Amino acid sequence: MDETWTEDILGPPFRSLTLPLEPDDEGPRVATLVSYEPEDKDENEDERAAQRPPERAVLYLHGFSDYFLQAHVAAELHQRGWAFFALDLHKHGRSLLPGQTPGFVTSLDDYDADLERGLAAVRHRLASRPGGPAHAPTPGTPDRIEVVLMAHSTGGLTAALWAARNPGRVAGLVLNSPWLDTQGSALLRSAAQGILDTVSRRRPKARLRLPELGFYFRSLSDTRDGEWLINPVWRPESGFPIRAGWLAAVLAGHAALARGVSVDAPVLVLCSTASTISPTWSEEMLRTDSVLDVSAMVRRAAELGGDVTIRRVWGALHDVFLSRSEARREAMDALIRWLDAHFPSVEPPTRALALDAEAGSARDIEARDIEAGGATRGAGSTGP
Repeated sequence: MDETWTEDILGPPFRSLTLPLEPDDEGPRVATLVSYEPEDKDENEDERAAQRPPERAVLYLHGFSDYFLQAHVAAELHQRGWAFFALDLHKHGRSLLPGQTPGFVTSLDDYDADLERGLAAVRHRLASRPGGPAHAPTPGTPDRIEVVLMAHSTGGLTAALWAARNPGRVAGLVLNSPWLDTQGSALLRSAAQGILDTVSRRRPKARLRLPELGFYFRSLSDTRDGEWLINPVWRPESGFPIRAGWLAAVLAGHAALARGVSVDAPVLVLCSTASTISPTWSEEMLRTDSVLDVSAMVRRAAELGGDVTIRRVWGALHDVFLSRSEARREAMDALIRWLDAHFPSVEPPTRALALDAEAGSARDIEARDIEAGGATRGAGSTGP
């Protein structure tokens, strides 16, 4: 595989790789894979290769009108022994080319090619590192690289449908406030009525005139009431324009989930405890989901498979990992506990002990969780 990795816009230690895709009516298309690759200078390469466990990786997918920027998530998962990658889907973020309709697809299946190229590049990148696993598993033997797919919002819908259609391809699925149900937004639900199907067939790029609310951007951006540096082209204040064909694709995805799917891998769903969806600004939008209805979200999430854990985080925004510090710390702790439970570490004892000292013992964390009324594992379970 011919690879040309370059320094990413996030700066060292992030690297990025452009993945060419088949062109469409707007011309060439690409996806962009981002990798977090710090240099571990405390050990020599031979020692790291000798002690390296089977590779484990997280591949992150963003939502609509979005891109990867959560550098702190990458750094922490790396410290926990997970290789971290993120994929900017075609016509989003790093992959948005001049002349393209931002975020536009007419079927969520269009992202299958992005995921296939991304997963192949992840495995190739890990295999090419010193001490990494073989480039390909021997026929009849399992791949030593475990990949957990983590996805946000509309990306969560895409990831859930893909995982259900492709059993055995990923080891786990982490959904960050996934958009799983048409009831997730009253504004878009109203647009789904009437002539949407006809318009989406005849004029798929027709723009739907919905209210343009910038409240979620306000809760995130360091130019407003948030704390994050956001690229206004890749994540505009009012989001990308909603097109008829794109909305029809999302509703088709919701309909598929409503008919029933089964994800064979364990699933973790992280979301806020409450939603504040309003045409006027409220301070509650700084500590709730101002984009989707979390009640509808968790009802549908419980039906995704036989091993579903739902963790609702007080104070979380629509992207739980971009919430205020206390909420995002709680979300990260829940993610780490879930990963540790499903993918026990096989790291050298000295490293495992160092991580325990940093994070606190699992027993103490679980005790705090129970005392606070924390997560309950199992299909369809919910936290507070």
